[in-house]
Amino acid sequence: MSLLDMIGPVMIGPSSSHTAGACRIGLLARALLGTAPLKAVIGLHASFAKTGRGHGTQLALVAGLLNFPPDDPRLPDALTLAPTLGLDVEFNEIDLGDVHPNTARLELEGAGGERVSMTASSTGGGVVEVIRVDGFRVSFAGNSPTLLLRYPDALGVIARVASLIAADGVNIAALGCTRQKRGGDALLVIELDSPLSEEALAFLSRWQEVQWLRLLPSVMDGGAA
Repeated sequence: MSLLDMIGPVMIGPSSSHTAGACRIGLLARALLGTAPLKAVIGLHASFAKTGRGHGTQLALVAGLLNFPPDDPRLPDALTLAPTLGLDVEFNEIDLGDVHPNTARLELEGAGGERVSMTASSTGGGVVEVIRVDGFRVSFAGNSPTLLLRYPDALGVIARVASLIAADGVNIAALGCTRQKRGGDALLVIELDSPLSEEALAFLSRWQEVQWLRLLPSVMDGGAA
């Protein structure tokens, strides 16, 4: 158990799971979109739907989407600030089945037509787990820089990406890959000990196989980009 687990995160709000964790979910969703969202449809599951309003969950999710970290004093005003900052938000209750009760699905749209769907759980103490990205099953916590790369499933792509990361002097902490079917689209998720260089990211983005990539920051250190 870490010190953070014992004392909880520095945050605005009454509940580490309903507030700090929810804010980090919003930060990760914004980073996945890659730009400021203009529209957000947020589905709240189970406890997030039933008790979240009293704990500030809706405020915290929107604060994250606005790039406010969990200790930002503007967090309690996030819903009021959202329209003035160009963000239209819609909430609804959803049943995501057998997942953690503090789970939300965020569907975001950016000014350039960018879209992303992310489902994540706040598992306690401000810790989160992303469990789906654009329909792909994933599992990462946002506690280290995380590279996501979508590509057509093909021989050798993972090895080439891993070699590039090593050549950039960055260590891989964890790696997972999900594909729709053999030969279909695949999503590679790599948690790193430190961020990739701009040069390495630019080189990756030029690969013919790469359909989409994002390098997410750690959201446990504040997280706002």
